[in-house]
Amino acid sequence: MFVDSHAHLEGKQFAHDREQVIARAREAGVTNILAIGNGDGPVNFDCAIQLAEKYDFMYATIGIHPHEARLADQAAFDRMEQLARHPKVIAWGEIGLDYFYDHSPRGTQQKVFAQQIALAATAKLPIVIHCRPSAGSEDAWEDCLHLIHQQWAPTGLGGILHCFTGNWAQAKRALDMGFMISFAGNVTFPKAEQIREAARQVPLHRMLIETDCPYLAPIPHRGQRNEPAFVVETAGKLGELRGLSREEVGLRTARNFYEFFKLAEMAENKVPPGRP
Repeated sequence: MFVDSHAHLEGKQFAHDREQVIARAREAGVTNILAIGNGDGPVNFDCAIQLAEKYDFMYATIGIHPHEARLADQAAFDRMEQLARHPKVIAWGEIGLDYFYDHSPRGTQQKVFAQQIALAATAKLPIVIHCRPSAGSEDAWEDCLHLIHQQWAPTGLGGILHCFTGNWAQAKRALDMGFMISFAGNVTFPKAEQIREAARQVPLHRMLIETDCPYLAPIPHRGQRNEPAFVVETAGKLGELRGLSREEVGLRTARNFYEFFKLAEMAENKVPPGRP
């Protein structure tokens, strides 16, 4: 049992074989997928909802990625308010800050991030965070965690630091604010010791796994298009770090996913009783 807690399946990378990709995920033991609803910005941020409506084992998010923050306008915010009421939408994201590419001005990113936080709070949805600092800096982490502390933590709704790339101190700050920490294929990369060190210390009951596909395929698939079936490799690496089998990591992180999103029926039906 594995849950891919972050997948971009709507993109052109999967246009020619999406059905087969999803079938391979199911064959690999992926029971549920959280489809991320950023698309190319406001023009199609309902893309994940369309997938979740087609596949009963998928859930969806909505949100404007920091790359497209410059495209946000009142019409986009109004549309997201409506989409947030969809029964398959369980989180708001991915949202946050990206100072590495700076596709949108940093001030605009911060403003749109804060606006979406307010909308997510009204909708009572947890948030999925993207945070990438500029090269050799911790700038985006400081700004992101500060904004979360000031404007989000008081809601008590928590969220997910997706595709975690920070250090243990940053993970600890997020954990203290009710966040889950999600690890992706980059935890398998040779130079990712900082991520592995955090993965050794994050409590197992606060950990999720993801692919962030089509990006960041784990070893032994590095350099290929990533897909949800490959989440088992991330589980395997985390198992190595924690002295567990990949199946046990899959089971525990699946339970974490169901419990965090209050999917009680899913947990009851899919997670064997009596497991830690």
